[in-house]
Amino acid sequence: MKKAVLVLADGYVFEGESFGAAGEAVGEVVFNTSLTGYQEILTDPSYKGQIVTMTYTETGNYGINIEDIESSGGPKVEGFIVKEHFQSPEAWRSEDSLSNYLKDYGIVGIYGIDTRALTRHIRDNGAQMGVISTEERDVKSLFKKIAGHKGIGGVDLVKEVTTDKPYKWSEKIWKYGAIKSEGINKMRDADNKSVVVYDFGVKFNILRNMAEEGFDITVVPAMTKAEEVLEMNPDGVFFSNGPGDPDAVLYGIESARRIIGKKPVFGICLGYQIIGLALGGNTYKLKFGHHGGNHPVKDLTTGKVEITSQNHNYCVDFKSLGDQIELTHRNLYDNTEEGMRHKELPLFSVQYHPEAGPGPNDSCYLFKRFRKLIENA
Repeated sequence: MKKAVLVLADGYVFEGESFGAAGEAVGEVVFNTSLTGYQEILTDPSYKGQIVTMTYTETGNYGINIEDIESSGGPKVEGFIVKEHFQSPEAWRSEDSLSNYLKDYGIVGIYGIDTRALTRHIRDNGAQMGVISTEERDVKSLFKKIAGHKGIGGVDLVKEVTTDKPYKWSEKIWKYGAIKSEGINKMRDADNKSVVVYDFGVKFNILRNMAEEGFDITVVPAMTKAEEVLEMNPDGVFFSNGPGDPDAVLYGIESARRIIGKKPVFGICLGYQIIGLALGGNTYKLKFGHHGGNHPVKDLTTGKVEITSQNHNYCVDFKSLGDQIELTHRNLYDNTEEGMRHKELPLFSVQYHPEAGPGPNDSCYLFKRFRKLIENA
């Protein structure tokens, strides 16, 4: 196997083997604590600009299948780091191996390194820029490439993952052995609510959950003017997840500012942060972010604790929002705020991912909550 090297911005070096594509990849190195769901993670647009480390030791054992991807156009990560990878997967839904999938889309991977040591280093020293290379062995030369990279802070990565043009979405949640009733579906479709989705890097499973809940969905590019959306007269507007620094998405903040108070609004992840900024708040960067499918969050409106899927580097500074906003969810790992609702306007949002792609289903009720918000409004 071809050798590969990982160099971090603080000088840490890991040597391993190459899988996927040959070449070099530069990005912010983060870790994800999910046990499964690597292809959903790879295709999550929120990871644009980042190199993802999987903390679970075995990756690729059930291969790749097209039904579970979370965005079109292949993986969005800059690079991929694992302890072990399986070249010959064994799963009835598998269509290809992980290594071949990465190679097809030019994604550089490295395996055979101590991912536990790397994860501890990131946890202790913070997420930082790094480079994976299968071609260059000179550490000093690779270190210069990191120093010359612009990083992700203050960079608009949404433009690289948003859709080029509006489109409709109707696909619902995939269910094994499900039998569709045409009559029931027609009755429900007649009661559908229309929603416009701002695509900052939306995951397909968010759209599937919305369709399952009875929404007629129109997805629009991130740069779409608020006036264009309001002219469509939807029942509600959704601001999606996405990559990078929310302060750099000025057009999204302005659209949210113009729509809030005119239509019921729901936001997830980057959408949550953009809504916070539109309301006059501030955001800040976490030390190493929240990435994984096992983070406990308490719903303060019900008192229940749910296990959630998370993927973000930034948070809303809740104190900067004043008394117009009520806290609805709190992360039980580090006590950060992860959900809010407006006290007067039809608006709520969460920092984490309720769509379970990958991850548990504990938080799917939020899509029902959005429909109820629209009906009450």
